[in-house]
Amino acid sequence: MIEINELTKEFRLNKQQRKKMATYAADIKAVNDISLTCQPGRIFSLLGPNGAGKTTTLRMIATILKPSSGSIRVSGMDTQKDAKKVRARIGFLTGTTGLYHRLTPDELVTYFGRLNGMDDSTLERRKQDLFHTLEIFSFSGKRIGELSSGMKQKVSIARTMIHDPEVVVFDEPTAGLDVITAEHIIELIRQCKEDGKTVIFSSHIMSEVDLLCDDLAIIYEGRILYNGTMEAFRSQMQNGSLTKEFIRIVNEAKNLAR
Repeated sequence: MIEINELTKEFRLNKQQRKKMATYAADIKAVNDISLTCQPGRIFSLLGPNGAGKTTTLRMIATILKPSSGSIRVSGMDTQKDAKKVRARIGFLTGTTGLYHRLTPDELVTYFGRLNGMDDSTLERRKQDLFHTLEIFSFSGKRIGELSSGMKQKVSIARTMIHDPEVVVFDEPTAGLDVITAEHIIELIRQCKEDGKTVIFSSHIMSEVDLLCDDLAIIYEGRILYNGTMEAFRSQMQNGSLTKEFIRIVNEAKNLAR
């Protein structure tokens, strides 16, 4: 489970950043007093336009960033007080995490499995399952620097999932991928739900959200505009499609802010 309570993250801007953003403010609130709960066995989707605060929120859950205020608990543990224990129970996939290009997928995933303290037999069994699900075997012996972007994303997911984490955080997991590769990742997310894991993901692809999510929150300029179940969201939609309803809610927030 992920429990977020009154979470805020402020960043201090330098002069160049203030000039670029046309603001005199010394600080910017990327995330502004949000509260969310993500339950085991359910898929939670965090939606929002670019710069809304999605990635900042996910990085705080993953202990990469520290909150300015508020709290996050993962599997009952505080992400600041028990950061090391939280990391052992979490898998975090983001497009900005690089891979070691001189290693093969087999070497890289083995390395991260051992970093997580896995014994050899469990590591090998887990690696075989992931390589089969993601269809990595055909290129598992090639150097990562020689692989396509879709192949690299599969390796990133195998690295994220190798230690069988209780909580999985996906930041735009299928961005820029071909349809076949994206489908493998969607199936893996579904499997995480079936295994009773807590799953939270951000996406710009509304068809994925439509297919996968049980609960969702819409975030804009660091604030939550909607937080509830997908079923409740559908029942109050004023448009026929998820995309149009998302645009309506964000545009309404923009107009109120003027």
